[in-house]
Amino acid sequence: MAIIDRVKYDGPGNVLIWRHPPDDLTWGTQVIVNQSQEALFFKGGQLLDILGPGTHTLETSNIPLLRALIKLPFGNKTPFAAEIYFVNKAVNLDVKWGTTTPIQLQDPKFKVLLPVRAHGQFGVRVADSRKLVVQLSGTMNEFTVDALSSHFRGALLTRIKDYLAETVIKQGVTILEINAYLEEISEALQKKMENDFAKFGVQIVNFFVNSIDAPETDESVMRLKKAMADKAEMDILGEGYKTKRTFDTMEKAAGAEGGAMGAGMGLGMGVGAGAGMGQIVGGVLGQAAAGGVGAACASCKAAVPAGARFCPSCGKPAGPAACPHCKAETAPGAKFCPSCGKPQ
Repeated sequence: MAIIDRVKYDGPGNVLIWRHPPDDLTWGTQVIVNQSQEALFFKGGQLLDILGPGTHTLETSNIPLLRALIKLPFGNKTPFAAEIYFVNKAVNLDVKWGTTTPIQLQDPKFKVLLPVRAHGQFGVRVADSRKLVVQLSGTMNEFTVDALSSHFRGALLTRIKDYLAETVIKQGVTILEINAYLEEISEALQKKMENDFAKFGVQIVNFFVNSIDAPETDESVMRLKKAMADKAEMDILGEGYKTKRTFDTMEKAAGAEGGAMGAGMGLGMGVGAGAGMGQIVGGVLGQAAAGGVGAACASCKAAVPAGARFCPSCGKPAGPAACPHCKAETAPGAKFCPSCGKPQ
């Protein structure tokens, strides 16, 4: 059996705990502890000492309890069984988390069930080496950040789901606007998780929620976004857009085949658009339904009801036009005003 006279660990940064093989130590072995490390010396399941950064020699003067446990005379080089756990106390900021399945939440504003996902990352630092080794890593030869993340995944996701539901339902934050609250949510979740990690000697550093969203391809999300886009268009264009759409509909109904049916539809739509518009359209369509026919439209040559100011077929002015200069009546299609002679 080879006798080791120097022990140290220079492994990757994602390893939080590394256990040195337990059966090749002797008196005089040097234990080298790097910066941001601690070395825990165990014998028979009992923690004998915690060694900080620097070079430590296994001697009775340094670890007096060890002499009583192994009962060897001074200077004896016979290997004895003991365990040294190297603990990485540097901050590791690349612990990623995410919801494995979407969370079904009802949007408080639109009352639609949406599948919500959340992702982020945080950092960890070993605050109490003894707690971590004794309570979590046990006799594992190596304990990594991934193993730590896996251990806390259940508690982490439960906290996240509960807080998201609380934020959406109790505070009335819609899913489509929740990303505006990411900083506030991140701070609240870090506070909720601190005690869970502290029980095992681990401190959370910089907990971040990077995104909270719903899948773009989900049918409910697609319908909701379309409805919001339509509403935004109506809000931007205002009442003028609604009136124009109503008037266009009534004109099409008036010009449709079957004058009586078109008149009825147009009159019904006119009432919904407002009293003023209803009276105008009602007068036009009433004359069309009564059969009164005036001159042909100057633009499309379609028949125009007597007294109508607009053509029911093309929508352009059908009656006499007014000169833009002297306001005198001019014939449809006239190039010059018969009163003032100016071009039309």
